[in-house]
Amino acid sequence: MSLESTTPAKAPSRLPVSARPMQGFDYSLYAVVVFAWSTSWIALKLQLGTIGPEVSLTWRFGLAALVTFAIALVRGERLAFPLSKHLYFAGLGVFIFSMNFLQFYHGGAALPSGLLAVIFSLASVFNMLLGALFLRQPIERRTLLGAAFGFTGVALMFWPQIAGTEFDRHAAIGLALCVGGTLSFCIGNILSAATQRRGVSVVGANAWGMAYGAALLAIIAAFNGEAFTIDPSLRYVGSLLWLALVSSVIAFFAYLTLLGRIGSGRAGFSTVMFPVFALAISTVAEGYRWTGLAIAGLVLVLAGNLIVLGRR
Repeated sequence: MSLESTTPAKAPSRLPVSARPMQGFDYSLYAVVVFAWSTSWIALKLQLGTIGPEVSLTWRFGLAALVTFAIALVRGERLAFPLSKHLYFAGLGVFIFSMNFLQFYHGGAALPSGLLAVIFSLASVFNMLLGALFLRQPIERRTLLGAAFGFTGVALMFWPQIAGTEFDRHAAIGLALCVGGTLSFCIGNILSAATQRRGVSVVGANAWGMAYGAALLAIIAAFNGEAFTIDPSLRYVGSLLWLALVSSVIAFFAYLTLLGRIGSGRAGFSTVMFPVFALAISTVAEGYRWTGLAIAGLVLVLAGNLIVLGRR
């Protein structure tokens, strides 16, 4: 059937992914991403201790890669690819499955957690700009407006922490690392969208990307002289399993699938939403008290969510 004979009812399918209306499955993927990444901070806190971050990340993505390869085999996914595709997979490993996390681990040591959430919420804006530059995805005005609402809301929610930060040399370096980590994450998003456009499944790309990321992390850990040990405690092993299976295998499959379905800008808005759910969890688990600024920030984030994900 030619394009000219397509009926008006089919017209939305010709829209760029960044402008297509959200469907039920998209909302489900979005909810999975927000839940998985909102809870990851608890597991990350449980990981801190005797094992270095590079080693812990090596275990996390090494295990995630093995599980994802197993899933691919069960599903009959293609896993043999030419070298040109492996260059994309290696890029995923570098930008989204290793350096993104490493920069936040080290940069976050000098900054309050609230500022980390604000910096990472910029991913929604960076995704739009990079998507327009490399994927020719149009920048939707409502997505840009919603991202502005969301970023401002997250900043208000964490303003007491941000205002109390002393920006010395170490904090400035930490800020630069975290901005770099956010950009690294967004570059990985663009590479994932490009691999999906070339017909590579998210499962296959993630399996190889996580494997390359784990290999790079292992090389860095070995270069730093870190011992490849594991803490046998239930606290460490339990948090490792959660981070590998839920926050990595499930969350990245859902997020990168969503990115391919609705565009990088709207998918990136999940980075604005998960700090809100993290604070909700903290309210129950740690007794977080909501201030007037935090409530105002929550209203702005929710408004941004409605603007970005609402019906078009």
